Amino acid sequence: MFFIRSHKNLFLFCFLLFAIVSHSQDKISIRASIDNNNIVIGQQIHLNLNANFPPHEPMRFFAIDTIAHFEILERKKIDTIDNNGGIKLSQSLTLTSFDSGHWVIPPFELAGDKPMLTDSIPVDVGFSPFDPKQDYHDIKDVIDVKAQEKKKEDWYWYVAASALLIAAIVYFLVRKKKRPTVSNVPVVDPYTEAKQELEKLRREQLSSKLFYTRLVDIFRVYVSRRRGIASMQKTTDDLVVQLKSLKLGEPAFNKLAQGLRMSDFVKFAKYEPLETDKQDSFNTIKNSIESIQKLPIEI
Repeated sequence: MFFIRSHKNLFLFCFLLFAIVSHSQDKISIRASIDNNNIVIGQQIHLNLNANFPPHEPMRFFAIDTIAHFEILERKKIDTIDNNGGIKLSQSLTLTSFDSGHWVIPPFELAGDKPMLTDSIPVDVGFSPFDPKQDYHDIKDVIDVKAQEKKKEDWYWYVAASALLIAAIVYFLVRKKKRPTVSNVPVVDPYTEAKQELEKLRREQLSSKLFYTRLVDIFRVYVSRRRGIASMQKTTDDLVVQLKSLKLGEPAFNKLAQGLRMSDFVKFAKYEPLETDKQDSFNTIKNSIESIQKLPIEI
C-alpha cells in the first residue's frame, strides 16, 4: 500500500512539474540587466535587454528614448536567436553618467495586449577616489615662446594664389555657356506620392524581404519630405527615437516602432512573417502616414 501511494505521489509531482514547465514556455519573458552597479563618473556600463517569445507570438521590443541621469553612447543591433521553436530578442546599450548619486534605471515597457515591465535597476555613481599618499606635483609656470619670424618667401604664395584666382575667373568667363531650359515637371506632394506607392506595393506579389524593404522605404521617403527628417541615413532605432518628437500618441507610436522593427527581423534575422503580420505592418505604416499628415508643421 505504501509502495502504491509513493508511486502515485511521484507521478502527481512529475505531472505538475511538466505542466508548470509547459506553461512557462508558452509565456513571454523579459529581462533587463547591467554589468556593474557601482561606477565612477564617466565610466561606461552595458545595459542588456532580453525578450523571449513562444511560437506564433507577435514579436516586438522595447522603445527606449532616454534614461534619466544617463547618456546612451551606443545602441547595438537587435539580435534574433531561435529558442526551442520560439524567438529570443536581445540588445545591448552602452551607458554612462556624469551625475553623481544613487540612481535607478527605470522599468522598460514591452508593449502589447498585456504590457509587461522589466525590473528597475539601482546604480551608484561616484567620484574617482583620491589617494592622499600620491606625490604632489606643483603647477609649472607658463613658458614664453617667441613667435617665429615670417619668412620672406611668403610673398611667393600670395602671388601664386592671385595668379590661380585670375586664371579661374578667365576660364569660367570664356567657358560660360547658356544654361539649358529646364522643363517644368509637376511635383507630387509627399502624401500623394506615399499613397500611390503603397497602392503599387499592395498589388505586387513580392517576397517578404522585398515587401518590407519597399514598405519601410516608402515611409522613410515620406517623413523625409514631409517633416524634414533625415530618415534615409538613420538606423531603425535612431529613426524610432527621432519619430518620438512627432508626439503621435503612445499606442500609435509603439505600433509604428513595432512595424519598423519587424522589417529588421525579416531582412537581417531571416524571420518569415505570416500573411497577417504583413497585412498588419502595411496597415500600420499606412495609418501612421495618415496620422503624421494631420499633424501641424511647426515653423
